[in-house]
Amino acid sequence: MKTVLEINLQSLEYNFNKIKSLVKPTTKTMAVVKANGYGSDMVAVAKKLDELGVDYFSVAYASEGVKLRNAGIKTPILVLIPQAGSFDEITNFELEPSIYSFHFLNTFIAYANEKNLSNYPIHFKINSGLNRIGFKEDEIEKAFKLMLNSNRFFVQSIYSHLSASEDPNEKAFTLQQITSFEKSIEKILPKLSHKPILHMSNTSGIINYPESEFDMVRCGIGLYGFSNTLSTTLKPVHKLLSTISQIIQVSKGESVGYNRAYVAKEKTKVGIIPLGHADGISRSFNKGGYVIIGNKKCKIIGNVCMDVIMVNLNGTVANEGDQVIIFDDKNTAENFAESVGTISYEILTNLSSRIERRIVS
Repeated sequence: MKTVLEINLQSLEYNFNKIKSLVKPTTKTMAVVKANGYGSDMVAVAKKLDELGVDYFSVAYASEGVKLRNAGIKTPILVLIPQAGSFDEITNFELEPSIYSFHFLNTFIAYANEKNLSNYPIHFKINSGLNRIGFKEDEIEKAFKLMLNSNRFFVQSIYSHLSASEDPNEKAFTLQQITSFEKSIEKILPKLSHKPILHMSNTSGIINYPESEFDMVRCGIGLYGFSNTLSTTLKPVHKLLSTISQIIQVSKGESVGYNRAYVAKEKTKVGIIPLGHADGISRSFNKGGYVIIGNKKCKIIGNVCMDVIMVNLNGTVANEGDQVIIFDDKNTAENFAESVGTISYEILTNLSSRIERRIVS
């Protein structure tokens, strides 16, 4: 066996239906499939969700939207952080850009004038407190006026993003964000002749703040099986498996790996696993990281190499060729991440394209 990432589309379907059950039947769903479907397989995930009736997809950059269009996806696609150099990609592939800054807005208006665009669908991003991208409260009216005066666009949606909807200690701040968004909407809706889609909720927002539901919810990490509140009822979609390529016997006092980062305190059986930092397993796993072999946690030892990690097999019944679980639906990517103080997002999206993806449906 070689290293392989299994993507379970049955679990994806379960998670999608679970999240849908938490919102009103009339509420639309937007699936976030950026970063190759959170490190899985963006096309396979999008096709499955398309079958299930998702209303919208969102990606970070235009190139990701182009990939979906080339795979035959016809569902509307919001590009969350479009760049000024991607206008041709956006319009040629019928992608819908987020309008989030004066620079992007002005350059897109100039492009729209040059190409004589009419009623091109756009999404207006309000910065209600995350302070990442979007127009702040005192910029909204000016930006909206510029946009409408151009007579080139159709406002498909107005949206914002919650900063800490998973953190009960930040409830006051989250409610303040929702109120700020509502106030901004009240000011700009009268300027439109139609009612755009309003959306603010991420996965944690769906669970913890029904008042942020509005017309559509955005499902990101929850689709892939993780949520601070629902992790026990969602099903992880990713399963990363590898194998023991070689077992080496190391005597007390011998070192393992680059820079002699690990020195054996006793006779040690060392397993070599074909997975390294080129595959997305960072050197942070030098301390505290582990894999599962024969239902036992085996600690990563020495420095993570480009193509392999080394693990301590003492006390484990293991042979060359045995399966290694990096993470699965029981020992999850979230558990794996916590072992070195990071989050599942980082683990999943760091997974290299050289790891074979295997679709389980």
